[in-house]
Amino acid sequence: MGIDTFIHPAAGFLLLALLVPLMPLGLWKNKALRGALAIIPPLIALYSIFTVEPGSYGVLHYLDQALTFGRVDKLSIVFGQVFAIISFIGCIYGMHVEDKGHYVCASLYVAGGFGCVFAGDLLTVFLFWELMSIGSTFLIWQARTKESVHAGFRYFLYHTVGGLFLLGGLLLKYKATGGFAFDLVNPAEAHLYDWLILTGFCVNAAVVPLHAWLPDAYPRASVAGAVYMCAFTTKTAVYVLCRGFAGWEVLAIAGTFMAVYGVLYACIENNARRILSYHIVSQVGYMVAGIGIGTAMTINGAVAHAYAHILYKGLLFMGTGAILYSVGTAKLDELGGLVTKLPWVMVWYMVAALSISGMPLFNGFISKTMTIAGAAEHHRTFLALGMEIAAVGTFISVGIKLPYFAFWGRKKEFTGEVKPLPVNMYIGMGICGLLCIAQGVYPHMLYKYLPMVVEEHPFHPWTIDKVLNAGLLLGFSGLAFYLTRYIITPHKALNLDFDWFYRLIGKVTMKAVCWPSAKVDDVWTEVYRTVGLRSLIGMGRGTSWFDKKGIDTVVDGSAYTVRNIGRAGAKVQTANLQDYLALAAVLGLGIFALVWYFG
Repeated sequence: MGIDTFIHPAAGFLLLALLVPLMPLGLWKNKALRGALAIIPPLIALYSIFTVEPGSYGVLHYLDQALTFGRVDKLSIVFGQVFAIISFIGCIYGMHVEDKGHYVCASLYVAGGFGCVFAGDLLTVFLFWELMSIGSTFLIWQARTKESVHAGFRYFLYHTVGGLFLLGGLLLKYKATGGFAFDLVNPAEAHLYDWLILTGFCVNAAVVPLHAWLPDAYPRASVAGAVYMCAFTTKTAVYVLCRGFAGWEVLAIAGTFMAVYGVLYACIENNARRILSYHIVSQVGYMVAGIGIGTAMTINGAVAHAYAHILYKGLLFMGTGAILYSVGTAKLDELGGLVTKLPWVMVWYMVAALSISGMPLFNGFISKTMTIAGAAEHHRTFLALGMEIAAVGTFISVGIKLPYFAFWGRKKEFTGEVKPLPVNMYIGMGICGLLCIAQGVYPHMLYKYLPMVVEEHPFHPWTIDKVLNAGLLLGFSGLAFYLTRYIITPHKALNLDFDWFYRLIGKVTMKAVCWPSAKVDDVWTEVYRTVGLRSLIGMGRGTSWFDKKGIDTVVDGSAYTVRNIGRAGAKVQTANLQDYLALAAVLGLGIFALVWYFG
C-alpha cells in the first residue's frame, strides 16, 4: 500500500535538532522521555519509506532552478530504508547518553544522509552533503578528547576538500549545461566536471588513497556516535556513485584495490575500532567495484552489500563500543578474558563477525557473493580473485583475530574493572544481530528491494557450490590465522599507511613556507640592527634637538613674556587712587589725540 504524499525522512531529524537545545534540562534528564523523543524521527522515516509510491516530490523553484528534495525510486528507497533502520537502532543503542550535543549532531548527520539519498539534482545533493559533513565532524568531537578534536579537524579538512571538488564540478557543469541534473554519466562522454564530481564523491567513499580520514577519525568518535558514522558517510557516497557513475572502469579497479588494501592493514592493527575502520574501506571496495563493473548483478550486489554492511558493521561498532564503554580501552594488547565478563557482547559481536566474513546463514553471505559472482560471470577474473583474497583477510582479522584477543587472548579472566552496560545497548545489539541472521536465512527480505532486474541469470545464494566455496574459504582463513597467529599478534605501534604521506606533505609544506620566512626575518633583523637602529638613534637625536631648540624655545619664550607682562601689570597696580586717575586721564587724552589726528 502506498501514499501519494511524501514525508521527507530528514524532516523529523531536522526538527529534533531544533527542539533538543530548547528542552529544559530537568525534563531532558528523564531517560524515558528523552528516548521517546529521539525515537520518533526514525519511526516517521520508516513509515514514510515503507508507504510512499515512487515519484517526484517536494520540487522547489528558486533562482531559475528546480530543486527536487524527493526523488523516490527503487534505488533511493532501498538506501533510505536501511538508513531509517540503522538510525532507529542507533537511537536505541545511544539512549543512555544525556549530552544534548550528541542528539543534535546525530540528527543533522542523519538528515544530511537522507537528503542526499532523495535529492533529485546535484545542487540539492551538495546542500545535504555539506550538512552531513558538519554533523559528522561535531559527532567526532562529541568524544571530547584531545585525540578526537584533532581527528575531527583533519576529518573536516578532508571533507572540505572533497566538497570543493564537488562544488567546482557543479559550477562547471552549470556553465556547460545550464543545470544540475543528477543522472547516469556515460564514461565515454565524460567531461572535466564529471571527473571533479566523481573525485568529490570518492573522498566520502574513502577510495584509496583518499581514505586516510576514515581510520583516523572513526576510532576516535564517541561510542554511540560511531554507530551512525559507520553507516552514513561512505554508504551515501556508494549511493551517489551508483546513481551517477555505474559502469566506470576506474571504479572497478579502485574498488578491488580498496578491498585488498583495507584488509591488509586491518590484519596488522591493534585498536579494535581501527581494525573495523580499515574494514569499512575494504567492504566499501566491494561496493565500488560492483558499481564500476556496471552489470545488473554487480550493481544489485553493491546495493545488497551496502544494506548488509550497514547492519553488520553497525553491530561490530556496537560490540567494540560496548567493550570500550565497559573497560575503557579498545586496544587488543590490553584486552583478553572478557568472554566471562561480557558474554552477550561476545555473542552479538560474533554474529556480526560471521556476517562480514560471508558465513552461510548470515547476511554477508547473500550480498558479498553476489558481487564476486557477478564479476566472475562478466569475465573479470582478476577482480573476482582480488575480492576473494580480501574475503580471506576479513575472516582472519575481524572473524578470528579481533574476538580471539579481545574475549580470550590466552587469559582466563579479565583482571581490570568492568563497567556494567546499559540495557538499551544490549537491545540495540540484539535487534541488529537478529536482522543479520534473518536476512541470511531469508535472502528475499533484501532481494525484493534491489533496484536492477536480472532476467538472464538471477542470483541464488543457496546452492551447493556457493555454500561449499564459502565453507572452504573460511576454513582456509582459519588455517591461515593459525599459521600466522604469532606474526599478527597485536602491537602498540600506530600504522599510518597513506596518512604518512599526507603528514609528510604537511611537514614539507610547513618547511617550504617557514624556511623562506625565517631567512627573510634573519635578513631584516640584520638590516634593522645595522641600518634601522642607527637611523632610529639619529632620528632620536634630531627630535631631541628640535625639542630643546624649537619647542622649548617657543614654550619657554611664551612663558617668559607672560611672566614679564605680569610683573609690569603688578607694578602698575599701586592701589593709589590719584595714580589711577592720572593714568585714566593720560589714556583718555591719548585716545582723543588719535581720533583727532586720524579723523
